Amino acid sequence: MSSIHAIASQSAAGLVFATLTLASGGVALRHTDDPAAVSARLSEWKVELSQPTIAAGVVTFAVTNTGSIPHAFEVEGQGIEKETDVIQPGSSAMLKLTLKPGNYDVYCPVGGDSHKHLGMETHLRVVATGSSTSDPNAKPIRSPERAMGGHTMSTQQMSNHETNDAAPAVKSITVTGAGPVIQILPDPFPFPDSAAAILRQFGDEREGLESQVKDGPYSNNVSPISGTFAFKAWDKGAVRDSVDGVAEFTTQDKAHWRLVLDRVQTKDVPHHPRFGGVILGLFYHGNTAVHTPLVPTINSAVALWAVGHLYKDDALVTDNAMVHVMLLSRTRRDGDFALDCWDCSKNTIEELQLQILPGPGEPKLDAPGGFLFVNWEKSAGLEPAN
Repeated sequence: MSSIHAIASQSAAGLVFATLTLASGGVALRHTDDPAAVSARLSEWKVELSQPTIAAGVVTFAVTNTGSIPHAFEVEGQGIEKETDVIQPGSSAMLKLTLKPGNYDVYCPVGGDSHKHLGMETHLRVVATGSSTSDPNAKPIRSPERAMGGHTMSTQQMSNHETNDAAPAVKSITVTGAGPVIQILPDPFPFPDSAAAILRQFGDEREGLESQVKDGPYSNNVSPISGTFAFKAWDKGAVRDSVDGVAEFTTQDKAHWRLVLDRVQTKDVPHHPRFGGVILGLFYHGNTAVHTPLVPTINSAVALWAVGHLYKDDALVTDNAMVHVMLLSRTRRDGDFALDCWDCSKNTIEELQLQILPGPGEPKLDAPGGFLFVNWEKSAGLEPAN
């Protein structure tokens, strides 16, 4: 029994097509001389295709960026690796390919695949023209997303969910801060010329970022201090991420601070682009168009956004501190610990970075600049064996 899902129009390309899905797991039917038409929608952080399975032959992808930052569209597999130019928010592009039967990865390649790592990846199955559409063992083709339990699940996630009753293995990492400990204090950003071109794509947040270039937390104004930091973070997906850890340190003004982490922030965070929770293995910052450009490009073993209990000299300051933690590529020199690279992505991952800000509506912290920014320079993370 078949059903017509949608007739979509791409006005910019003058392209009109229908998507026909068969409950038996079939593909869109077409004449072999007619190019297939697939619409693709890019946003933070997903790639949505109008149909996940098509017949082999000429395929035209009509790609629209419905997100708030630049994206691109790439198809890879069966000896093909082709992509569009960068597509600005609200704009569209076309990509015409001849595809052989097989499986293809479809993703956003922006930022050295950092957008891909954030979830902008899906899959396309191409079958031989004239293949049977009534395979009794084939699974139904479903729409790219379906609401389930209050959350949306991608086609791939749906497939995993329906073929495996057990939940997927939870990813986790245990991190221990070590080596010299430094406090980073407000001062000018050391790479203003490198960041200037990137700031233009940050929209409404550009003014705030430019202010941080002049006097902000990403500086070479560094003070050696002392302290410890250890935590464990779990990447469970959606709103189920978790963290457990404690940081204690004495800042350059001799104040003793203690931060207790017991929950992550999985809602929007006040930076661009907007995401939270726990993310393992990510290439971003700098010129990647992912998160603030006022940090050199790095690789990250773990990045997390948390809400913490913050104490100063044993007195509670707030139970709502906004916390950002990263175990990342080394960005600072030995000795003076100044930022010494604009692209640090190939450096050893050993710099543990802790940023603490007041909660929404709360006064600035009693520290230079109203924030706390502490690094442990020779740290390590341990992920359990699979």
